[in-house]
Amino acid sequence: MIRVLLIDDDRKLFELLSEYFSTNGVSLTYAENGKKGLELLRPNATGGSGGAFDAVLLDVMMPQIDGLEVLRRIRAESRMPVVMLTARGDETDRVVGLELGADDYVPKPFSPRELLARLRAVLRRAAPDATSERLSAAGITADVGTREVTVDGKPVELTGLEFDILVALLRRAGRIIQRNALLAEAGRDDVVVGERTVDVHISRLRKKIGDEEQTRIKTVRGVGYVLSKE
Repeated sequence: MIRVLLIDDDRKLFELLSEYFSTNGVSLTYAENGKKGLELLRPNATGGSGGAFDAVLLDVMMPQIDGLEVLRRIRAESRMPVVMLTARGDETDRVVGLELGADDYVPKPFSPRELLARLRAVLRRAAPDATSERLSAAGITADVGTREVTVDGKPVELTGLEFDILVALLRRAGRIIQRNALLAEAGRDDVVVGERTVDVHISRLRKKIGDEEQTRIKTVRGVGYVLSKE
């Protein structure tokens, strides 16, 4: 049974999702605000959860502590998969959530079936693969199974989306990937954002791998990006 925490001030949404999820192998726990959600995520949380969740469904628009702040605090402690839920349609909000480390972003309204499919996709990406694939180029090594990255032998922490983009570049090292195709190449065509988001994540990825001078990930102006083989 998959254990998921829903942090959302809409209790009717919890009631709707809980029934559907329970018949599909997912146990849903409810937190009506960000403070309660963070309490339940603590390792020694009371209420039978013990903090043992496989993923978090997190609403952006909540009173007191909003979803983006909750996400910041989660990411300060763990890499637990987080799917953002929001009624906002502005691309800026999606970009901010993904920049902070959200694994996916689902705009309301959505069907329970769609949300469950997206949740399972996130969990599949987060789970280690039994047949691990290791990719290397330009001093960067990525273990696809454990989702661990080293640069010149030193470990580097990436968000879920940053890792997927890096793997796409590693798999096609030496070849240009068009900007508008990079998310699809990364297996993240479920992330509905504009090309600006790709540029933002490439910029953040460069900083994390020490590539501010763009010697590893090179920009092909007007086309896309290429990871150097050397």
